[in-house]
Amino acid sequence: MRWRDLRQSSNIEDQRGTGGGPRRGLAVGGGMGAIVMALLAYLLGVDPGAVTDQAPMLPSPSRAEATPPTNPADDSVKAFVSAVLGNTEDVWSGIMQREGEAYRQPRLVLFSDQVQSACGAAGASVGPFYCPMDQKVYIDLSFFRELRSRFRSPGDFAQAYVIAHEVGHHVQNLLGISERVHRQQQRVGKTAANELSVRLELQADYLAGVWAHHAQQQGLLEIGDIEEALRAATAIGDDRLQMEAQGYTVPDAFTHGTSEQRTRWFRKGLQKGTLQGGDTFSARDL
Repeated sequence: MRWRDLRQSSNIEDQRGTGGGPRRGLAVGGGMGAIVMALLAYLLGVDPGAVTDQAPMLPSPSRAEATPPTNPADDSVKAFVSAVLGNTEDVWSGIMQREGEAYRQPRLVLFSDQVQSACGAAGASVGPFYCPMDQKVYIDLSFFRELRSRFRSPGDFAQAYVIAHEVGHHVQNLLGISERVHRQQQRVGKTAANELSVRLELQADYLAGVWAHHAQQQGLLEIGDIEEALRAATAIGDDRLQMEAQGYTVPDAFTHGTSEQRTRWFRKGLQKGTLQGGDTFSARDL
């Protein structure tokens, strides 16, 4: 991806090495549990502090403690993340304006190991996530190394896809889609709630594809970039992850969609380049 000449976003919060995360480590279930409970509190109108008691907020670190690490490789990745985020800001501002909507830019938090968000405490094992309560994307840069090694998805555009997917959740939040879905989930059983989650995630994949469409039109994509994104989407499909973890799949437990579904919706967004065409909730065939 040709990103080095792009405008870098000023909406980056570098919390790496600040010591501002939760007091204890969280497994994947624990981190996501805290985040889900905080989302429920947000949607039901109760105090998030009453349900997210897994890790209390720590005092803000001193200026000396807040100095992030100076690893040159990490600094390069930070510059890349800032450039991609900046381009998503430009693209979505234009799209939303044409739709008669205002685009409020999200902030992106870089953290190491652990972080405290408005949706609760989370460890790096949770992976990148978006919190609608503070409208921030959270990424531990070690995930990009895991994307290369564990998920065998190297390439900067695989990383860009991940960022664009989380920004897609922000777009859903601004349009009121996320809140409607979470409210519906409270009225149905677990299997139906999981299906709604799949449709929400596949729409975020579509929106990532919409951004990729405009990046392609701007001449930012290089040969092999789309394949890198598709490889990443394939690697983190629910069926692929369940097979690797336990040797079999449980479709009723899917929350993000299969590898085939994720790549299909990303491709649709890439082809369309507009909000129209991404209604995963009325689609009969995902």
